[in-house]
Amino acid sequence: MRQGCVGRYPAPPVPVLALLLLPFFLSFTQLSAWRPWPHQFPNSTSPSLGTSKKYEGSSEFVHLRYHMGPVLTANITVHPLWYGTWLPSQKRIIRGFLRSISSAQTKTPSVSRWWSTVRLYTDQTGANITHTVTLGAEKNDRFYSHGKTLTRLSIQSVLKSAVTASTRPLPINPRGGLYLLLTSQDVHVQDFCGQVCGFHYFTFPSILGYTLPYAWVGNSATQCPGSCAYPFSVPSYIPGLKPLKSPNGDIGVDGMISVIAHEIAELATNPLVNAWYAGQDPSFPTEIADLCEGIYGTGGGGSYTGQMLKGDDGATYNMIGSGRRFLVQWVWNPVLNYCSGPNALDQ
Repeated sequence: MRQGCVGRYPAPPVPVLALLLLPFFLSFTQLSAWRPWPHQFPNSTSPSLGTSKKYEGSSEFVHLRYHMGPVLTANITVHPLWYGTWLPSQKRIIRGFLRSISSAQTKTPSVSRWWSTVRLYTDQTGANITHTVTLGAEKNDRFYSHGKTLTRLSIQSVLKSAVTASTRPLPINPRGGLYLLLTSQDVHVQDFCGQVCGFHYFTFPSILGYTLPYAWVGNSATQCPGSCAYPFSVPSYIPGLKPLKSPNGDIGVDGMISVIAHEIAELATNPLVNAWYAGQDPSFPTEIADLCEGIYGTGGGGSYTGQMLKGDDGATYNMIGSGRRFLVQWVWNPVLNYCSGPNALDQ
């Protein structure tokens, strides 16, 4: 979650991604995945950037600090909860990304190299965030147990149903479990599209009985691909802007991948909203992925996503996983003090 975008993105008619407090709890601020304002130079040099290669969010005004809370140093097990209707091919794309985070069997620039930047963050003992991120037990909720319209609070009830189910419940793992609720394209979530593409927080013991870090990400394919699946889809209100070809042939899911990565990186470094973030107010933290929103390559910032890669098939990507390509935003590097990614040309 963050208060403002890095760079200079033209403001759309409605603020596409911002933070709202839950109306039910003034102190309950879920951390939102922002998406870049669509710009007019999706894959070309912006004149405003000149030839600088150190524009990737670098700033002496960024004061990312550690607030003494826990980070995920224990091995992480991601538990996907598939809410609604999902195609097997869509699940394979997302599973492929999750399995790539710790994989050593990928070509460069790799997803695992992207995760190595997240691993630079430590807790108060000096322990780094874990190298190991594995795909754990999954749960299908194909019958929309809580309906096709969810509030932010009811998402926790969906998770409760998954861990208390009479058949094949998700395991409860407060130490290393990370719960990923993924809603299909026909599910409407509070503030989705108008405000957020995803968010992360932790469950309330009063609802679930445990404090578990979780994230929600929605498939925007039919609701708002121009904002949440950008740059594979573009808004109709910007004439002449052409979308880029997605690497896995599914605009909605390929758009989800970067949001999922955003949330997992921030859950690892700020799971209880009291660890790594910038800003003075913990209710409005700016986290390690927020600082690099819209940056996918060297030179990124302002009206430019950065230098990305293009395959022989015309698809755009910036990192490679286990047998797949992905486009994932960069994250803030605490050593270099600017945004960093595996496809960087100058790092």
